Amino acid sequence: MKKILKFFNFKEKIRKKKQIKLNYSKEHLKFLKKNKTNKLITHSIRILILVAIFGFWELFTRVGILDPFFVSSPSRMIETIKSLNSTGELFTHISITLYETVIGFVLATGIGYLFAVLLWWSEKLRNVLDPYIVVLNSLPKIALGPIIIIWVGAGTKAIIVMCILICVIITTLSILGSFLSCDKDKILLMKSMNARKHQIFFKLIIPNSMPDFISVLKINVGMSWVGTIMGEYLVSKAGLGYLIVYGGTVFKLDLVMTSTVILCFLAGLMYFIVSRIEAHFKK
Repeated sequence: MKKILKFFNFKEKIRKKKQIKLNYSKEHLKFLKKNKTNKLITHSIRILILVAIFGFWELFTRVGILDPFFVSSPSRMIETIKSLNSTGELFTHISITLYETVIGFVLATGIGYLFAVLLWWSEKLRNVLDPYIVVLNSLPKIALGPIIIIWVGAGTKAIIVMCILICVIITTLSILGSFLSCDKDKILLMKSMNARKHQIFFKLIIPNSMPDFISVLKINVGMSWVGTIMGEYLVSKAGLGYLIVYGGTVFKLDLVMTSTVILCFLAGLMYFIVSRIEAHFKK
């Protein structure tokens, strides 16, 4: 029975989509087609650029224009990946770094958002803490590395804390700026209708800040990877950052370049997920 209902629901959706298409004007249908074509062209160009980069990279190392000892090559990186995979190390290192980054990303975004809410809610608190936030934002986080290790120990916790420190201040400042930039006339209008502060926040401030929140997520994707790799440089015994440090120490530059390319792929994947979230909210 459930399968039959699903089938009819699916047919109903198709019928509705066809009905919507029939209601579109010819000009609008042309616009949609053109927009779809432009997106396809854009994605195709992106893929071609990527293929060209790796193709010329391989070619230049083959003919001797580039020295593969210093810059590696796509074929040597593939061999490195196969070697790491055969020993079971590849996905171990990837999973460790990915876990640390995702946890740091989520915690930093949540903590930064909460701080921004508190600072928006209390103007006095905002005025008191403003210079301290600016100083913390300008402080090189790598300088806190030894202190973090002493406080939380050498390991995953220290790496996640480093990731949070890299992202949290930027998140707080960006979200707070978005809260404060909300149209004052709209706030006054809600106040004139006896709206309370929490009603203004949930009904006006949060919806108004959503585009900026998505932008912060995009920024934090990159910053969280920076924080994680920075932390792994200091204390890790596993992870992609560890492989980069180890490869540089023993002059295995194939390992360094392979780990870097994998990092780029994972960062791109996270950015793609955030872009899908953005597209959902835009709808």
